[in-house]
Amino acid sequence: YGRLCSKGSALGETVGLEDRLLYPEVGGARTSWNTALDLISDKFRKTAEAYGPDAIGFYLSGQLLTEDYYVANKLIKGFIGTANVDTNSRLCMASTVAGHKRAFGADTVPGSYEDLEEADLVVLVGSNMAWCHPVLFQRLMAAKEKRPSLNIVVIDPRKTKTAEMATLHLPVKHDGDVALFNGLLQHLVRNGVVNSRYVETHTNGFADAVSSSQISQKDLLRRTGLREDELEAFYSLFAETDKVVTCFSQGVNQSTSGTDKVNSIINCHLATGRIGRKGMGPFSLTGQPNAMGGREVGGLANMLAAHMEIDNPAHRSLVEEFWGAPNLAPKPGLKAVDLFRALKEGKIKALWIMGTNPMVSMPNGNAIQQALENCDFVVVSDIMADTDSATFADVKLPSVGWGEKSGTVTNSERRISRQRAFLPAPGEARPDWWQMTEVGKRLGFANAFGYKNVADIFAEHAALSGHQNDGSRDFDISAFQSIAADQYDTLEPFQWPRPLNTDPLDTRFFANGSFYTPGRRANFVATRLPNAIPRTSSKRLRMNTGRIRDHWHTLTRTGKSPTLSGHIAEPFAEISNATAERLSVVTGDLVSLWIEGAETIVRASVSDKISDDAIFVPMHWNAQFSSDGRVNKLTRSDTDAVSGQPALKSALVKVEKCQFAQYGFAISRQEPKNVNADYWSKAITRDGWRIEFAFKTKQANINEISKQLFGQNLGDADVQFAVPQKGAMRAAWFDQLQINCAIYVGQSPVEVSRSWAVSQLGARFETPANRYQLLAGRPGKDMPDPGPIVCSCFSVGANQILDAYEQGAHTVAEIGSCLSAGTNCGSCKAEISELINERPLLAAE
Repeated sequence: YGRLCSKGSALGETVGLEDRLLYPEVGGARTSWNTALDLISDKFRKTAEAYGPDAIGFYLSGQLLTEDYYVANKLIKGFIGTANVDTNSRLCMASTVAGHKRAFGADTVPGSYEDLEEADLVVLVGSNMAWCHPVLFQRLMAAKEKRPSLNIVVIDPRKTKTAEMATLHLPVKHDGDVALFNGLLQHLVRNGVVNSRYVETHTNGFADAVSSSQISQKDLLRRTGLREDELEAFYSLFAETDKVVTCFSQGVNQSTSGTDKVNSIINCHLATGRIGRKGMGPFSLTGQPNAMGGREVGGLANMLAAHMEIDNPAHRSLVEEFWGAPNLAPKPGLKAVDLFRALKEGKIKALWIMGTNPMVSMPNGNAIQQALENCDFVVVSDIMADTDSATFADVKLPSVGWGEKSGTVTNSERRISRQRAFLPAPGEARPDWWQMTEVGKRLGFANAFGYKNVADIFAEHAALSGHQNDGSRDFDISAFQSIAADQYDTLEPFQWPRPLNTDPLDTRFFANGSFYTPGRRANFVATRLPNAIPRTSSKRLRMNTGRIRDHWHTLTRTGKSPTLSGHIAEPFAEISNATAERLSVVTGDLVSLWIEGAETIVRASVSDKISDDAIFVPMHWNAQFSSDGRVNKLTRSDTDAVSGQPALKSALVKVEKCQFAQYGFAISRQEPKNVNADYWSKAITRDGWRIEFAFKTKQANINEISKQLFGQNLGDADVQFAVPQKGAMRAAWFDQLQINCAIYVGQSPVEVSRSWAVSQLGARFETPANRYQLLAGRPGKDMPDPGPIVCSCFSVGANQILDAYEQGAHTVAEIGSCLSAGTNCGSCKAEISELINERPLLAAE
């Protein structure tokens, strides 16, 4: 519907060509497309001949368009002959896929987004929807504003911005979800809420699921960490409300028990028949823009295209015949963690990485580095020239990015939308699908990869979905199997299924059964409580990783946006008050997070919204923007036994306060490159850059520090002062009336109003007084200080919101009226609400 979150609103700031990969490279040197493609084809052919096709691997991305994904899977599974093709979607929703298939017989999302607006109870499990799905969250908030009786329950160990807006927040213990929903199933049975007619007519395995879900009250309280009154409140709400939607995301999926978590949720909906009708059903919220499109074309190592199964002989035969595939992979391939493990062990000799950065996103990052170092031949297709992963590439291929490429994506409610190019392809960048078709032709499969345009690929994808289907498979868009290029260009968004020669079907599944199991009945799944979960201690805290509001994955694109970098500019660890007191840490200190063999350093953020046995760390920062912010170095490679999805939220890490000799902050019009500090983090601003840094060994003077930050001595500063006994040094360099650089140094984290200092990069300094005011690091009484950015869309700071409160704006809507904050994407509304709710308490203090 044209709505954008903060990331979408700011994408225009990221379409520049700075740091873009514009030409093919071999061995770090520019080359032609023919040379690069010939080399790739030759290496793949010789690798398959010498070691077999399973010595080749592909690692794809939810950033690819569906057509890219389709060609990749056709090439490697159908013609190279291996299923060793997986995707970073394995890291975000593989457990949901496995849970759907166990319960429904297919990877089917039953509902639609409008169900959240129709529901009377929305349960959010392991989802910080306000930050991670903000457009959908604003639809939910709008529904609640119209119907205040709509209840929202948030189940999350942290009190997130989503939890701030909830009717009820359940701070469940780590991996306590299966116990929580097994307890709910028992409650539904005891209180006669089971829809016996639905269960008897449309399901199998109910008695076994009920039996396996038995849990004592004592064990339930211990495993969930919740109070009896909290459990009773949630269970009663669920039992007494007919129209219930349960949304779940990475807090459910990224676990060694992720698939059982998914099925424990689905069991409760099947038991009550609350599925496939308006305002009810289990609802998976996917983690990437086209994770669903990748699932539809077999993007995972254990799937075939069109939601078919690679280990199903009938499906394999159907796809083999349709593609004319001479060498269809005979068995499922290696899932992401196992794929890189095989790479490290030398079993995979050639790897093609497309549109993702596994050095930052995969667990056990040091092992990923060793795997890439060990691989004989690495190809990377990307838009950026220098990512952490591209460092290891023998061949780099320049891909087109958002705004430049054409194809389709599918969102969480199965809605397929066209993405149209509005910018020319820069340099010699080419679509990912084109790159793979050219390799396919060179391998001798020209007839199978003779696509003239992306519409041809979509039409073939649609035709395969309906081939020998007749309603036996859920995914069917065969209505578009003869789509012409001009029709494809004007394609309107639609929800599948859309079979050939039928009117569009109901967009919800399973209200009247008709599942995709052999007997067309849903399966209740007997879920197991996790084995003993490693305990935290005063020395080891559980590290929960996740996203923040304005950044995306590994910063390769959002790191280019001043707007998106303004909200949170530095990697951090959210630490509880009690833990901070024990460690003698305050907000702003640097802390070390480490396990044996790996360490990272981040800024401490002390909070009352996290439990004492845990910390929260965002997963975004890479080696281009921080010295040591790759937190997935610390996560382990433990996976869910069914889905193969890694448990990215459960590493036990030691947390210690860092001791540095000097701390500093700097602003600069020029980007600091090759920073030589023991700790550093940088972020782009509207007029330059901001840099946080620290040194273990005291630097002698401000000129030496400038050399470590910028690679050169900047010469005598135009204004400076020092307080030697406090270790304080401050200096600024100007170019006529504009600032070039300012550096602030102290023996502890320096007290500077960051947002105000950053704003000075665009100011004019016409008097010496103005210049010395800059060194003060904060504005004078006659100068406004917006404070930390809250609303990225309109660059509104916390101080501005509090000032508006003092002037009489006491609601989020009133703040929006006078400052515009929260009126665009709305993802900052929870923070605005928190500020204005806490303002009276601050005044009382």
